[in-house]
Amino acid sequence: MRIDLHTHSTASDGTDTPAELVRAAAAAGLDVVALTDHDTTRGHAEAVAALAGLDRGMTLVTGAELSCRIDGVGMHMLAYLFDPDEPELARERELVRDDRVPRAQGMVARLRELSVPVTWERVAAIAGDGSVGRPHIAEALVELGVVPTVSDAFTPQWLADGGRAHVEKHELDPFTAVRLVKAAGGVTVFAHPGASKRGRTVPEQVMWVAAELGLLTTGSSDYHGTRKTCRLGDFTTDPEIYGEITRRATGAFPVPGTGGRRA
Repeated sequence: MRIDLHTHSTASDGTDTPAELVRAAAAAGLDVVALTDHDTTRGHAEAVAALAGLDRGMTLVTGAELSCRIDGVGMHMLAYLFDPDEPELARERELVRDDRVPRAQGMVARLRELSVPVTWERVAAIAGDGSVGRPHIAEALVELGVVPTVSDAFTPQWLADGGRAHVEKHELDPFTAVRLVKAAGGVTVFAHPGASKRGRTVPEQVMWVAAELGLLTTGSSDYHGTRKTCRLGDFTTDPEIYGEITRRATGAFPVPGTGGRRA
């Protein structure tokens, strides 16, 4: 059983539409895929609809990746199978999304002060209908030849937390995020704790502590389409962990595909 529980579509900062992502996941031989766009559930309906057109059965897990910050350190929280209509969590997601545009405009302004000829119009065009964020600005920097890859823009020289062009945005306290997701019937997982280019990281030994405390470690790819080098299914989730997520969740259920059959 091949499971990838961390992916992004054009609803946030990926390059595949939700439907394209579902089809690509099936083509990659995945049995389960989660759509976890940043601070939004806008791609869920399209992804669910795409399941019906698959030639093979595959299950979709709905989720999101929530922007959090604690003691000045940014972190992301994966949230799975929560009720998207729960009002308090929905309100916090909206606050984060609403702050993305002025924050991105602020970063563009700082880059221009650093003599980088990036424009807001180009960043907005790259983001399209998605939730604009640092990866879209990073792609603009790649186009200008400022950095060789999107990942190389996430350094103190440019867009990393505390970097020369970084601007903070509204972000949840992680303890509040856990409380809100749990109240909405969902399950939380700390995303990419070892991502060194984002700043401080969590040492690998903490995985043993997580196991002792009953916390779930999912791994998976953090797929962003062509915006990052990781492909769907490059890293996967243990089926036992996936089973525990579905057992704990009460806000929503995984959506099974029909494998091309019509109900």
